[in-house]
Amino acid sequence: MKRNRLAYGALTVLIIVLGLLSRTAYMTALLPDAVNAYLGDALWAAMIFTGCGFLFRYAQTKTAAVMSLSFCYLIECSQLYHAAWIDAIRSNPLGGLVLGYEFVWSDIIAYTVGVCASAFIEWTMKSKRSRALSL
Repeated sequence: MKRNRLAYGALTVLIIVLGLLSRTAYMTALLPDAVNAYLGDALWAAMIFTGCGFLFRYAQTKTAAVMSLSFCYLIECSQLYHAAWIDAIRSNPLGGLVLGYEFVWSDIIAYTVGVCASAFIEWTMKSKRSRALSL
């Protein structure tokens, strides 16, 4: 079953907004510290999943999840590399949001939670839709 590009594009933008809001003082005051510490990273991974769904409309949910997790892990591992050129990109706010700054093991867990939650939601929605179509 193919994905709706408009829906996945809108979800990607919505997740970006939520991720940026999750770093504001207002939102961090509302949420517990344990959630604040990982929410942005989980949302970033969810955004990668919806972006992958936007690009690869016919990919199975499992394939999109593996591609998304691989990308997230690759970006996290790239933070172990520090050369002048890549650190210059990271010093730009947008470059820092995309590439991150330093490797942290807990980010791997947050990415896994974000992608798995997104994949589970997609799988659930597809299952409901296919059951409705079969009736």
